[in-house]
Amino acid sequence: MSNTPPLVLVTEGSDPTPLNWLRQRATVEEIPVDDARFPQRLALAEGLIVRTYTRVTDAFLSGAPKLKVVGRGGVGLENIDIAACRRRGIEVVYTPDANTLAVGDFIFGYILQLLRPWALFREKVYEPTEFKRIRNTVRGRQLNELTMGILGMGRVGRRVGHIATHGFGMRVIYNDLLDVQSQLAFPAEPVEKDRLYREADILSLHVTMLPGNENMVGREQLALMKPDAILLNTSRGEVLDTAALADAIRANRLAGAALDVFWPEPPKPDFPLLGLPNVLLTPHVAARTRTALENMSWVVRDIMAVLQGQKPNYPAP
Repeated sequence: MSNTPPLVLVTEGSDPTPLNWLRQRATVEEIPVDDARFPQRLALAEGLIVRTYTRVTDAFLSGAPKLKVVGRGGVGLENIDIAACRRRGIEVVYTPDANTLAVGDFIFGYILQLLRPWALFREKVYEPTEFKRIRNTVRGRQLNELTMGILGMGRVGRRVGHIATHGFGMRVIYNDLLDVQSQLAFPAEPVEKDRLYREADILSLHVTMLPGNENMVGREQLALMKPDAILLNTSRGEVLDTAALADAIRANRLAGAALDVFWPEPPKPDFPLLGLPNVLLTPHVAARTRTALENMSWVVRDIMAVLQGQKPNYPAP
């Protein structure tokens, strides 16, 4: 058995603390896939750590004959061909719990900005008449009076439901492919999709990007929603028809939206939701807290477990 440390490639960066931990146990090289040296290094690598944008396809794996494990520092696995990995005997690991709290917090920041207009002033104070006019005309909505609809009751969906009920006293309804009622530590009612769209004052998307989920929330689904409802997407850009969403908002058939994910990503200059005052657009930052980023980078533990012939804690489902 060779005493040479295994080579592990990191394609999209890592928090320094987990990376230093890995360096004590393996030869680590940070190298993007578009580096001219990457194919040669991939051919020698036993481990690979990716995040969102490195696509691990069957063709990609054909250039990695020594690869034993692919680690995704994050939750979604749609950029990794898991079946192709398994055909080659390559384990796939990830960090499903890493950013749940961060994304849940972020979503309620979205909600409060959309439903409680803040009318901020920074550079100068409002003139007295304008100050009074804003105070007398700006009206928000209380969350305890609203219904939160959750499409996809996975880890983040459950966190959102927990905050909605226990933090704001909201009614929660949800739709999920699985029967997850026994996993819920808060009151929530499972409903069919049509009812979810009709009754939600706030619709938050938390679905994975499986084949067939492209534009699963499109014109037909948006047409069912209340005209004063808002929609949030922090899951994957592909699941939402943004052109249909833009049309609905411009026609006042929807009150607002907030998107942290896009397809393609980053969005193109002609993105249809630009310039709308009741739309919040952020550059895929919902999970970007210091703690969450470090948690995602600790995928290195399972990378080393596999390389040492042990079972990982979080293998891909």
